[in-house]
Amino acid sequence: MPALVSKSLRDYRRTLAGWTIGITAFFGLYMSFYPNIAKNPVLYGQAALAKFPGAMRDLMGGLEGFTTGVGYLHSLVYQLFGPMLFVACAAILGNRAIAQPEESGTLELTVTLPIDRRRLVFERFAALALGMLGVAAVTFLAVWAMTAATDMNVAPGRILAGHAGVLLLGLFFGALALAIGAATGRKAVAMAVVGVVAVGGYVIESMGRNVEAIAWLRWVSPFHYYLDGRPLYQGLPAGDYLVLAGATVVLLLTAILAFDRRDVGV
Repeated sequence: MPALVSKSLRDYRRTLAGWTIGITAFFGLYMSFYPNIAKNPVLYGQAALAKFPGAMRDLMGGLEGFTTGVGYLHSLVYQLFGPMLFVACAAILGNRAIAQPEESGTLELTVTLPIDRRRLVFERFAALALGMLGVAAVTFLAVWAMTAATDMNVAPGRILAGHAGVLLLGLFFGALALAIGAATGRKAVAMAVVGVVAVGGYVIESMGRNVEAIAWLRWVSPFHYYLDGRPLYQGLPAGDYLVLAGATVVLLLTAILAFDRRDVGV
């Protein structure tokens, strides 16, 4: 493993451990409620959920089949909360790759070493990707175990498909934070852009299905290529995931070129 990748992973280890524990605990908390939901289909069925405001149901993915294992897992783990947790974790790591050390003054020392700038950005992203893969692997195993413990009857392949999606979504936003940080050297700017794109993209995708005025914008939302395929219901949406992966590569190349051409004060 390249030295810069291993060093970056050592630097990220506490952040990655904290996010892994936090995401696992969050998933475990919500999934522990499922047995009670399943035992009370009248209280939590579609007729009861129809009383929720339409906008709220849209933001939660429609709450379809909420009393079934797949519907519950889709609505509370893979529709909103899971993706946003992965996005936040990856964005923080992306910000720590370039923007944060540049603002603190430590990046100037790094770029004076005999390391090509393009290689520096690429290896920092490689560390981000490996770290996020580790978070995804541990949380996937945790969700798999908890679905078995709570009798959700969700196929492991469908869980893997959903987890692959949240990982790709996280990598997209991690690459976005990296690209903005590499272009501006400002971590606040990078996080602001990530926040706007994440919140705006989610709202557009979840509500655009029923609001014709913004429906056309769904195609530019990264969440469209994760949520539209409904991986827990239909399995791995390979085409949509390839779009997410391709967009991530484009952002990585943008970050490499932007940082290579910018004066960082050395």
